[in-house]
Amino acid sequence: MDNQASRGLQHFKNYVGIKFQLYNSLFTSLPFHRIEKTGILLSLFVNICEEGYKKKLSPTEIIKEFFKKHTSLTSQADQLDLLFRFTQFVERQVVLFDALEDAAFPHVHDTGGAGTLKQLELEVIQKNKETELAKKLEDFSIELVLTAHPTQFYPGSVLGIINDLSKSLSENNAAQINMYLQQLGKTPFFKKEKPTPYDEALSLIWYLENVFFAAAGRILSFLKSQFPDAVHENNPIIKMGFWPGGDRDGNPFVNTEITLKVADALRGGIIKCYYLEIRKLRRRLTFKGVDVLLSDLEKQLYNNIFIPGNRTRLTKNEIVEVLNTIRQTLIYQHNGLFLHLVDNLINKINVFGLHFASIDIRQDSSIHKKVFQALAAAGNVIPADYSKLSDEKKIELLSNNNEVLAEKDYKDPVINDTIESIKAIKLIQEYNGEQGCNRYIISHSSSALNVLEVYGLFILCGWKKEELNVDIVPLIETIEDLQNAAKIVRALYENEPYRQHLKQRNNNQTIMLGFSDGTKDGGYLMGNWGIYKTKEELTAVSKEYNINVVFFDGRGGPPARGGGKTHKFYASMGKNISNKEIQLTIQGQTVSSNFGTIDSAQYNIEQLIHAGISNDIFSNKSITLEKEEEALLQELADESFNAYSRLKNHPDFMDYLIHISPLKFYGETNIGSRPSKRGGSNKINFEDLRAIPFVGAWSQLKQNVTGFYGVGEALQKMEKEGKFNQLKTLYQNSLFFKTLIDNCEMAMKKCFFPLTEYLSKDEKYADIWNMIYTEYVTTEKYLFQLSGKNELMADYAVEQQSIGMREKIVLPLVTIQQFAISNIRELEEELITNPVKDIYEKLAMRCSFGIINAGRNSA
Repeated sequence: MDNQASRGLQHFKNYVGIKFQLYNSLFTSLPFHRIEKTGILLSLFVNICEEGYKKKLSPTEIIKEFFKKHTSLTSQADQLDLLFRFTQFVERQVVLFDALEDAAFPHVHDTGGAGTLKQLELEVIQKNKETELAKKLEDFSIELVLTAHPTQFYPGSVLGIINDLSKSLSENNAAQINMYLQQLGKTPFFKKEKPTPYDEALSLIWYLENVFFAAAGRILSFLKSQFPDAVHENNPIIKMGFWPGGDRDGNPFVNTEITLKVADALRGGIIKCYYLEIRKLRRRLTFKGVDVLLSDLEKQLYNNIFIPGNRTRLTKNEIVEVLNTIRQTLIYQHNGLFLHLVDNLINKINVFGLHFASIDIRQDSSIHKKVFQALAAAGNVIPADYSKLSDEKKIELLSNNNEVLAEKDYKDPVINDTIESIKAIKLIQEYNGEQGCNRYIISHSSSALNVLEVYGLFILCGWKKEELNVDIVPLIETIEDLQNAAKIVRALYENEPYRQHLKQRNNNQTIMLGFSDGTKDGGYLMGNWGIYKTKEELTAVSKEYNINVVFFDGRGGPPARGGGKTHKFYASMGKNISNKEIQLTIQGQTVSSNFGTIDSAQYNIEQLIHAGISNDIFSNKSITLEKEEEALLQELADESFNAYSRLKNHPDFMDYLIHISPLKFYGETNIGSRPSKRGGSNKINFEDLRAIPFVGAWSQLKQNVTGFYGVGEALQKMEKEGKFNQLKTLYQNSLFFKTLIDNCEMAMKKCFFPLTEYLSKDEKYADIWNMIYTEYVTTEKYLFQLSGKNELMADYAVEQQSIGMREKIVLPLVTIQQFAISNIRELEEELITNPVKDIYEKLAMRCSFGIINAGRNSA
């Protein structure tokens, strides 16, 4: 362990570990309804669980032993009541741990070390790379797209407490800490109603206003102060995207009214931020020739957001023009006093404009097919025999059409909304600027026709071809579609009208790749390798046609959904993978865990910027992997895919997941507005199931299948073929492969098989449980051989310690959840109608809150 890692670990122990023990004791005095000694009994229960699993007891046996030997509670009602109190208590322990980690962030992480902009500055100066940096920053940017994917169980009130609590913890203000913990004890975690898409948007706008606004300002100010000629106003380097209110894919509650409402909220949010900044500036800039300009600007901003009916078409350029006038006055008349404050605000305006974040419209390709069927049936421009035409004829028709649809109301509201959403983009751009909404994403894009149907819809909805300032983005997810992606994109580039559209968009084509569905469909290795190969092929095809391909990565929080050490993947890319921009989704808990405070947001944004820049200007790698290395990884991925497919195709696979994990309770948690699966059927099947509940169910079961399954079997096969030493060499020399393995280790570190070991001899589920456990053991064995270490995540001491502490905190919850699920299964098998079944279901569902929150990115 190097000195920095050692210091970080010691700081973690001091600022998080010891403080958690200290402040956790304050919880023991909190009065939880009916059970006064909840905290004391919970501490005892944790020990009973640890000892019970060592003795290979089942969760049911552990809980029965606990009640029999350590309490006087004999009635089922009283026992269940205590288990509910335990869940409430652990939920709050997790909040305390989150707040401590947030408060400790600047102490634990080296904010001037590896991967930061301070390090970049040193590297650029030492290696005389100022010219290369300026060239790179002409068009390089990172775009963080905030999504409302349901992996966050904290209501807004609790997020607010975490924020305030972390501040008090960093100041060691014991009185305030105690007060906030008391508040936490009385604040409900459970949402009685699902949030609306607008509610979800407001929650994420809070992060834009309170975190990203300040963090982006800091980063831009640093870059401009150190490299004043490198940062251009027309390319602010940092961009923000936004899915709540625009993402219609599978969310029946998103419509055009909500899209426009969210766009208005984003505009109002950023104007409010500017208004508050101007008010602060007025306290300093009290000089003649400046004060009046600031006062007028403040009034204009105030009227736009606070006076009904006063919203004007205020533009970003108008605000910047006033500030530039003030800037010149400060330089020439007031010795540049407080100039840095004005520059900092201008930097923020260049990033956020009047849009704050760009709303992406997303819809499934199958919906567009239905729209054209409806248009054809109505005889509205589209010919009646449209559905019978070949794909080539449809593409020709849509590419060359210049007619506009007649106004018509269709019976299906989804068809009306799809048409209206395309028209709404123009309205958003009028008030929020072009950046307000300039991208349309098509889920399940499996052909060029899927893209050109959307292009055709824009023309049919009144957009002129020469003025179509919207990017049309295919989203490619399944293993099969990834393999066909190059063919799809080549067909698009060969289409002359679409090629003209790309020319208007600076010859840029954005393509979104879905990590979550890729790993769900093909397993961990094949999912990630399939996306790597697709990027490589699409980069090559795009170069043929002189198109700049931009990859937009649909990443989740955990490694099983493309998360983990994300910045290292970008840093590992050679010139064979387009790296012009880094675009990725920030989903659910990743927003609060990686970007929840200004310090953590700045650090993680800097890591991404550093990865993209250093990868280009310091690296001489023309390719990420040599041909022999690619062949090796292809073979590894194929073997892993075969192993995962055998598990996935096991006749009891979905039955196991439905009846052993809390999968079927996801929809009842009220954490997200959208359903947990596509389609209207009540039956849960693999194809319709969304990746988040799929991965999250395995996570709560402490068997992170999509993060490791197939890796061990593939490595074992390579050893038998005498290729293991080649893999060891690759692990030592390739950052891409090492990061892939490191992330696999993270997923495995969060596994705990003693929880479900009672199933190893179960009549129905023994076979599948033993398959998963055997693969875990095999994977662990070969990862140790590969890395030369004897423990998982040995290179990440702080995170290893954090996961260990979190898993111990949550141990009572996974035990209680399995106990509840076992009882539900028993009642269902006996066909018994018993009101206690509803209580067990509620208990299983409530345990999900703490388990998921404690995992921070486990779903």
